Amino acid sequence: MKEAVLRLARAAIGESLEVPQHVSLETLIADNPALKETGATFVTLTYQGELRGCIGSLVAYRPLYEDIIYNARSAAFKDPRFEPLCQEELEDIVIEVSILSQPQHLEYHDADDLKKKIKKNHDGVVLQYGTHHATFLPQVWEQLPTFELFFSYLCQKAGLGADCLASHPEISVYSVQKYKES
Repeated sequence: MKEAVLRLARAAIGESLEVPQHVSLETLIADNPALKETGATFVTLTYQGELRGCIGSLVAYRPLYEDIIYNARSAAFKDPRFEPLCQEELEDIVIEVSILSQPQHLEYHDADDLKKKIKKNHDGVVLQYGTHHATFLPQVWEQLPTFELFFSYLCQKAGLGADCLASHPEISVYSVQKYKES
């Protein structure tokens, strides 16, 4: 499955840059029928060790292969934080595809209670407060290794104050199956 997922993501980006990848979608699906199942993914691109794009879906609503293709192209060309990927970068980007479990709502009383319930290095987190929302994949724990740092940045990503947990936002958690090019 790993090879199929990564080849599909790279082919989607390469074909958009008019760099043929010679990948047969029909063969990939025939060899990996799970690609036809409904799934939600995030595609993360890094270039020379730095983030180059990251776009995804939190909720599964289309076949996994379609979600991978769409999010790979979006990460490469539509992440508003970056210029669109160019042909010269294609060979040197590293692609990571995360397949998400269904987010589960987490009940908590306060930040201390939440801290006890969050599984560091395992949980991806969705934070929502009114119209504000943001998510961090479980991989973000590598850069933000403490509960306080992780949630401070997540609150800010959602457009809220760094201490937004005091307002008791809705929290959901999910896990990922991640595939990364070496």
